Amino acid sequence: MEPESWVDTALVEAVIYLENDAVDDKTIAAITGLSPERVHEALARLREIYADSRHGVELVALAGGYQFSPKACLAEPLQSRYGRRNENKLSRAALETLSIIAYSQPVTRGEIEGMRGVSAEGMIKLLASRELIRVVGKRDAPGKPVEYGTTKDFLKLFRLSSIAELPKLDEVDREKYADE
Repeated sequence: MEPESWVDTALVEAVIYLENDAVDDKTIAAITGLSPERVHEALARLREIYADSRHGVELVALAGGYQFSPKACLAEPLQSRYGRRNENKLSRAALETLSIIAYSQPVTRGEIEGMRGVSAEGMIKLLASRELIRVVGKRDAPGKPVEYGTTKDFLKLFRLSSIAELPKLDEVDREKYADE
Protein backbone atom coordinates (compact mmCIF):
# COMPACT_ATOMS: atom_id res chain seq x y z
CA MET A 1 0.00 0.00 0.00
CA GLU A 2 1.32 3.43 -0.89
CA PRO A 3 2.09 5.94 1.90
CA GLU A 4 -0.70 8.25 0.71
CA SER A 5 -3.20 5.38 1.16
CA TRP A 6 -2.11 4.88 4.77
CA VAL A 7 -2.51 8.59 5.46
CA ASP A 8 -5.99 8.59 3.90
CA THR A 9 -6.99 5.54 5.92
CA ALA A 10 -5.64 6.98 9.17
CA LEU A 11 -7.38 10.30 8.53
CA VAL A 12 -10.75 8.67 7.82
CA GLU A 13 -10.30 6.40 10.85
CA ALA A 14 -9.66 9.43 13.08
CA VAL A 15 -12.75 11.26 11.80
CA ILE A 16 -15.00 8.26 12.44
CA TYR A 17 -13.46 7.82 15.89
CA LEU A 18 -13.99 11.49 16.82
CA GLU A 19 -17.59 11.76 15.63
CA ASN A 20 -20.27 10.95 18.21
CA ASP A 21 -22.73 9.58 15.67
CA ALA A 22 -22.45 7.67 12.43
CA VAL A 23 -20.86 9.91 9.81
CA ASP A 24 -21.62 9.63 6.10
CA ASP A 25 -19.04 9.48 3.34
CA LYS A 26 -19.86 12.98 2.04
CA THR A 27 -19.22 14.47 5.47
CA ILE A 28 -15.98 12.49 5.78
CA ALA A 29 -14.89 13.88 2.40
CA ALA A 30 -15.76 17.43 3.46
CA ILE A 31 -13.89 17.14 6.77
CA THR A 32 -10.79 15.48 5.32
CA GLY A 33 -10.64 17.19 1.95
CA LEU A 34 -10.33 13.76 0.30
CA SER A 35 -12.18 12.88 -2.88
CA PRO A 36 -15.20 10.57 -2.54
CA GLU A 37 -13.20 7.82 -4.27
CA ARG A 38 -10.34 8.08 -1.77
CA VAL A 39 -12.83 8.06 1.12
CA HIS A 40 -14.45 4.88 -0.24
CA GLU A 41 -11.04 3.25 -0.66
CA ALA A 42 -10.11 4.17 2.92
CA LEU A 43 -13.44 2.82 4.23
CA ALA A 44 -12.84 -0.46 2.41
CA ARG A 45 -9.34 -0.71 3.94
CA LEU A 46 -10.74 0.03 7.41
CA ARG A 47 -13.41 -2.67 7.04
CA GLU A 48 -10.69 -5.13 6.08
CA ILE A 49 -8.37 -4.08 8.92
CA TYR A 50 -11.06 -4.28 11.59
CA ALA A 51 -12.49 -7.57 10.29
CA ASP A 52 -9.38 -9.25 11.72
CA SER A 53 -10.21 -11.23 14.86
CA ARG A 54 -7.48 -9.40 16.80
CA HIS A 55 -9.68 -6.28 16.92
CA GLY A 56 -12.55 -5.80 19.35
CA VAL A 57 -14.36 -3.28 17.17
CA GLU A 58 -15.58 -3.25 13.60
CA LEU A 59 -16.54 -0.55 11.13
CA VAL A 60 -20.29 -0.72 10.64
CA ALA A 61 -22.65 1.07 8.30
CA LEU A 62 -25.48 2.55 10.37
CA ALA A 63 -28.19 5.03 9.51
CA GLY A 64 -26.52 6.07 6.27
CA GLY A 65 -23.12 6.58 7.86
CA TYR A 66 -20.20 4.75 9.44
CA GLN A 67 -19.07 4.27 13.00
CA PHE A 68 -16.99 1.91 15.09
CA SER A 69 -18.93 -0.58 17.16
CA PRO A 70 -17.90 -3.50 19.37
CA LYS A 71 -18.03 -6.78 17.50
CA ALA A 72 -21.28 -8.65 18.07
CA CYS A 73 -19.46 -11.58 19.69
CA LEU A 74 -18.38 -9.22 22.51
CA ALA A 75 -21.84 -7.83 23.29
CA GLU A 76 -22.60 -10.14 26.21
CA PRO A 77 -19.46 -9.52 28.30
CA LEU A 78 -19.69 -5.76 27.66
CA GLN A 79 -23.44 -5.38 28.24
CA SER A 80 -23.39 -4.92 32.02
CA ARG A 81 -21.05 -1.93 31.89
CA TYR A 82 -21.45 -0.54 28.37
CA GLY A 83 -25.01 -1.50 27.47
CA ARG A 84 -27.20 1.14 25.95
CA ARG A 85 -27.51 3.81 28.55
CA ASN A 86 -31.00 4.62 29.80
CA GLU A 87 -32.39 1.88 27.63
CA ASN A 88 -35.64 0.53 28.86
CA LYS A 89 -36.79 -2.42 26.88
CA LEU A 90 -39.72 -1.72 24.63
CA SER A 91 -42.95 -3.45 25.54
CA ARG A 92 -44.59 -5.87 23.16
CA ALA A 93 -47.18 -3.20 22.27
CA ALA A 94 -44.45 -0.65 21.55
CA LEU A 95 -42.54 -3.14 19.38
CA GLU A 96 -45.73 -4.03 17.51
CA THR A 97 -46.48 -0.35 16.88
CA LEU A 98 -42.89 0.29 15.83
CA SER A 99 -42.94 -2.63 13.40
CA ILE A 100 -46.17 -1.38 11.83
CA ILE A 101 -44.61 2.04 11.34
CA ALA A 102 -41.35 0.60 9.99
CA TYR A 103 -43.03 -1.63 7.43
CA SER A 104 -45.90 0.71 6.48
CA GLN A 105 -44.30 4.16 6.56
CA PRO A 106 -45.52 6.70 6.00
CA VAL A 107 -48.49 5.65 8.10
CA THR A 108 -51.15 7.53 10.07
CA ARG A 109 -52.28 6.90 13.63
CA GLY A 110 -55.67 5.75 12.31
CA GLU A 111 -54.00 3.15 10.09
CA ILE A 112 -51.87 1.93 12.99
CA GLU A 113 -54.96 1.63 15.19
CA GLY A 114 -56.78 -0.20 12.41
CA MET A 115 -54.00 -2.80 12.26
CA ARG A 116 -53.55 -3.12 16.03
CA GLY A 117 -57.23 -2.89 16.95
CA VAL A 118 -56.49 -0.58 19.89
CA SER A 119 -55.55 3.05 20.47
CA ALA A 120 -51.99 3.85 19.42
CA GLU A 121 -51.70 7.32 20.91
CA GLY A 122 -49.66 6.27 23.96
CA MET A 123 -47.31 4.06 21.96
CA ILE A 124 -46.76 6.80 19.37
CA LYS A 125 -45.89 9.27 22.14
CA LEU A 126 -43.49 6.78 23.73
CA LEU A 127 -41.75 5.94 20.43
CA ALA A 128 -41.51 9.62 19.51
CA SER A 129 -40.06 10.49 22.95
CA ARG A 130 -37.37 7.86 22.38
CA GLU A 131 -36.78 9.38 18.94
CA LEU A 132 -37.48 6.10 17.17
CA ILE A 133 -40.27 7.64 15.06
CA ARG A 134 -41.07 11.12 13.84
CA VAL A 135 -43.70 13.03 11.91
CA VAL A 136 -42.80 12.78 8.23
CA GLY A 137 -45.72 14.69 6.72
CA LYS A 138 -49.47 15.02 6.49
CA ARG A 139 -51.75 12.85 4.42
CA ASP A 140 -53.71 14.60 1.67
CA ALA A 141 -57.01 13.40 3.08
CA PRO A 142 -59.86 14.88 5.13
CA GLY A 143 -58.49 16.22 8.40
CA LYS A 144 -54.90 16.08 7.06
CA PRO A 145 -53.78 13.28 9.43
CA VAL A 146 -50.15 13.22 10.48
CA GLU A 147 -47.94 10.52 8.94
CA TYR A 148 -45.19 8.77 10.90
CA GLY A 149 -41.92 7.17 9.86
CA THR A 150 -38.81 5.81 11.51
CA THR A 151 -35.67 7.78 12.39
CA LYS A 152 -31.91 7.31 12.27
CA ASP A 153 -32.09 6.29 15.93
CA PHE A 154 -34.40 3.44 14.89
CA LEU A 155 -31.79 2.31 12.34
CA LYS A 156 -29.04 2.51 14.97
CA LEU A 157 -31.05 0.57 17.55
CA PHE A 158 -31.60 -2.29 15.13
CA ARG A 159 -28.13 -1.97 13.50
CA LEU A 160 -29.50 -1.24 10.04
CA SER A 161 -27.88 1.00 7.46
CA SER A 162 -31.25 1.61 5.78
CA ILE A 163 -34.89 0.61 6.07
CA ALA A 164 -34.36 -1.69 3.07
CA GLU A 165 -32.42 -4.04 5.39
CA LEU A 166 -35.54 -4.89 7.42
CA PRO A 167 -36.27 -8.62 7.33
CA LYS A 168 -38.65 -9.56 4.54
CA LEU A 169 -42.24 -10.25 5.52
CA ASP A 170 -44.00 -13.49 4.67
CA GLU A 171 -47.21 -13.34 2.63
CA VAL A 172 -49.57 -13.13 5.65
CA ASP A 173 -47.56 -10.29 7.21
CA ARG A 174 -47.33 -8.46 3.86
CA GLU A 175 -51.12 -8.38 3.65
CA LYS A 176 -51.36 -7.20 7.28
CA TYR A 177 -48.96 -4.28 6.67
CA ALA A 178 -50.15 -3.44 3.15
CA ASP A 179 -51.47 0.05 2.51
CA GLU A 180 -55.17 0.25 3.00
